[in-house]
Amino acid sequence: MKHLFTASLLTLALSATAQATDISELEAKARAEGRLNSVGMPDSWANWKDTWRDLTEQYGIRHQDTDMSSAQEIAKFAAEKDNATADIGDVGAAFGPIAVQQGVTQPYKPSTWSEIPDWAKDEDGHWMLGYTGTIAFIVNNELVTRAPGSWAELRQGDYKVALGDVGVAAQANSAVLAAAFALGGDESNLAPALNLFAELARQGRLSPVDLNIANLEKGEIELAVMWDFNALNYRDQIDRDRFTVVIPSDGSLISGYATIINKYAKHPNAAKLAREYILSDAGQINLARGYARPIRTNVTLPEDVQAKLLPNDMYAKARPIGDFDAWEQTTRTLSRLWQSEVLLHQKG
Repeated sequence: MKHLFTASLLTLALSATAQATDISELEAKARAEGRLNSVGMPDSWANWKDTWRDLTEQYGIRHQDTDMSSAQEIAKFAAEKDNATADIGDVGAAFGPIAVQQGVTQPYKPSTWSEIPDWAKDEDGHWMLGYTGTIAFIVNNELVTRAPGSWAELRQGDYKVALGDVGVAAQANSAVLAAAFALGGDESNLAPALNLFAELARQGRLSPVDLNIANLEKGEIELAVMWDFNALNYRDQIDRDRFTVVIPSDGSLISGYATIINKYAKHPNAAKLAREYILSDAGQINLARGYARPIRTNVTLPEDVQAKLLPNDMYAKARPIGDFDAWEQTTRTLSRLWQSEVLLHQKG
């Protein structure tokens, strides 16, 4: 037994040394590249700015981002191929498998790989969530007398509900799926959610207003459905007391955004190092400062960062996508369904 124990220690030591050497080599190669071009990772989203600052200050990597949707990111990787102008992107969880299917990604498993839940990563390391978002309500307390705490309660209100561009935006699509989860549907059955929103449409209570901070501040949105990290960020930027943010108590969707590294990246090592940093303790805390909940739940957040987030018990009925294939198929038809099953009934 003594020899086995010694051998085990030696194996662990060698493994740790190999990992340290690998990371050291990766850092050196990334420094040599000195550049990282991202897509869909703007400074204002989930506090990416702090991560870009850290990569520049610690590793001398200059950074530039071009903001775009998940679908646009994948299309860009595919169209440019060897003429790639982007190295890394951040896409909605449902788009990770699509990027792999289209053959535009390359794998890299960070050193914290084992701490990422299986549901939140590709088994070969082509994509993995860096942070989670859960669909929430943000309610303007000056315009809504009593903030609803569930999807079911939306039916009894007289305020307008804004979801964004359903069929196009990952956030809006996820809002529909969250409602389906709460009301008895699933990834291949959105009927309960579509029925709810059709009812709101018949009442003239669906708002077409864009879900941005300016419209919230101007009072053009009474209730919006969006990711918790966006809602909390907007609330605190405008006026913490003016808005209520709540996770629907009858169910919601917990999902998130995944990094994808371009198969044709001109700066692949800088992209891999960025992923390594994003999944490190420091990178996870940076995201939490932007109101995104770290995918690595064992990271200890500073008290001031923890205070920015909602209580854990609010998330009791939030669940992740269980069938990515079914959800991918459904999202392909969601724009048409939304038009025929919901907007067709819109009053006013």
